[in-house]
Amino acid sequence: MAKVKIVLRKKPNKDGTFPLALRITKDRKTSYIYLKHNIKENEWNEAEQSVKSSHPNSKRLNNFILKKKHEASDKSIEAETQNDDISVKAIKRKVKPVTGATFVPQAQLFLDRLKNAGNFNVYAAEKCRLKIFKDFIGGHDIAFSDITVGLLEKFKRHLKSDRKISDRTIVNYLITIRAVFNQAIKEESLDKKYYPFGGEDKINIKLPESTKIGISLDDVVKLETVKLTNPTHDHARNLWLTSYYFAGMRISDVLRLRWSDFQNERLHYTMGKNNKVGSLKLPEKVQRILEKYEPLKTSPDDLVFPNLKGLDLKNTFEVKKKIAYAVNRCNKILQEYITPIAKIQGKLTTHVARHTFATLAGDKVPLQMLQKLYRHSDVRTTMGYQSTFIYKDADEALEAVIGS
Repeated sequence: MAKVKIVLRKKPNKDGTFPLALRITKDRKTSYIYLKHNIKENEWNEAEQSVKSSHPNSKRLNNFILKKKHEASDKSIEAETQNDDISVKAIKRKVKPVTGATFVPQAQLFLDRLKNAGNFNVYAAEKCRLKIFKDFIGGHDIAFSDITVGLLEKFKRHLKSDRKISDRTIVNYLITIRAVFNQAIKEESLDKKYYPFGGEDKINIKLPESTKIGISLDDVVKLETVKLTNPTHDHARNLWLTSYYFAGMRISDVLRLRWSDFQNERLHYTMGKNNKVGSLKLPEKVQRILEKYEPLKTSPDDLVFPNLKGLDLKNTFEVKKKIAYAVNRCNKILQEYITPIAKIQGKLTTHVARHTFATLAGDKVPLQMLQKLYRHSDVRTTMGYQSTFIYKDADEALEAVIGS
């Protein structure tokens, strides 16, 4: 059984005082929780675990110490009752969670962890969603127990009616709030009984189906051939076409391409999303694009495209942040300038290059080959993704009934 004791830590502060702490011991392992109070060594009665009367606030401080010791003992017993093999660290988390049982501190911890992991894109999106939820609850903190099914249903109506947010995006808000709840439960800061998601009479999150549409082959030809005198516009086109020519390569991987990735008329690169390695033949159309950037080449290992040059590529958060800005700028140019100039009918964004390749591939390319091109770990992922772009069977069935 765990033992809880109040102790005076041995290492003094700069002013000569010593910090008071809760010491939790179990199975010969010890953990400390500091009480944020400091006293002089001669003001502490170690045997009685109390502050001597010589301290000016001894009575108040001893009441505080006694309360904290009782609370820690109760939490320790509760934790061990639930799990006899619980560790001393787990007991410490029970006694003093990382944050309290309110939403805003847990949400900030959630964001901090995303940032520390270098996940800029997820961090930026989640930060925005959490800010909107905080504004909805009045800009102040709220207990998890007050985030009820009723409150979340009201929040959903607010997003749809007042903010004109789509059903698909509303689901993302709920997923974010659910993630903060899950973190709080994992940190043992929250009892599961307050969880408002899943099960009968609770919030059930289901992603609505989304439509993935690429542009037509005619629009691809228009994009290839349209005359663009503005170098920035031409650069945006080059990024889109490079993604398309390499089987819908993700734009984040396009921006990370190095000259050293091209050898013996082939591209050898590792996909950033899943670290899968692969090789593709270098199409002549890509070779013509590369020739435009060759004058900017400073070394064999230099980046092909200039957007990320000068960055410390080991700083994942800053790299993803820069990629996000580059993609947003590129998408704006594609939609606001190039689409009207080239008279393209479909929506044009960097991610549409991936959808366009999938659309034009349709059922012409074997699934195993598409799996290799897309760098999917499981062919079932390829089947699910590609099924969105295959219409032949449905078209033939419709034609068989109503005629061509």
